[in-house]
Amino acid sequence: MPKKLHTTVCEESVFASIFKKNSEDLYKFLYYKYGANLNPRDKVQEAFIKLWDNCAKVTPENARGFIFTVAKRLMLNSIKHEKIVLEFQQEKPKDYTNESPEFLMEESQYLKKYQKALAKLPEGQREAFLLNRVEGKRHKEIAELLGISSKAVEKRIYSALNTLKEEIKELR
Repeated sequence: MPKKLHTTVCEESVFASIFKKNSEDLYKFLYYKYGANLNPRDKVQEAFIKLWDNCAKVTPENARGFIFTVAKRLMLNSIKHEKIVLEFQQEKPKDYTNESPEFLMEESQYLKKYQKALAKLPEGQREAFLLNRVEGKRHKEIAELLGISSKAVEKRIYSALNTLKEEIKELR
């Protein structure tokens, strides 16, 4: 049985070796999965910074899994941030419409109820529901993104729909 020489990643030579072996693979993983718009090279660097910050806690054997997990989370956080930015950059609606004032008022009230009901949903349900209904992602894709089973995704979406129906009576 070979004796382990290093138990942490804190030694520069061990860290450099891990960086050489994994940085390009991590970049390719992030680039192919999320594209170039979210700066995969930056996320690779941030992941290795986190590895260095936690070097005493991570063994060399677990370093690859650690940096891939950290980088994936960094990308998902960037995606969430981009969605928020896009929400505030949306175009202003046109100043005129063919709908009656009553319809516009009801639509506005409905939208407020809908947003309030969405805000009340637990995070997991809301996330799965929006990924499915707004972004059009399939259950399998959502399961991979969230790291859960497809059945769990179905249950979250189903529960979210039931809660929304209860909160917004007009959906019935």
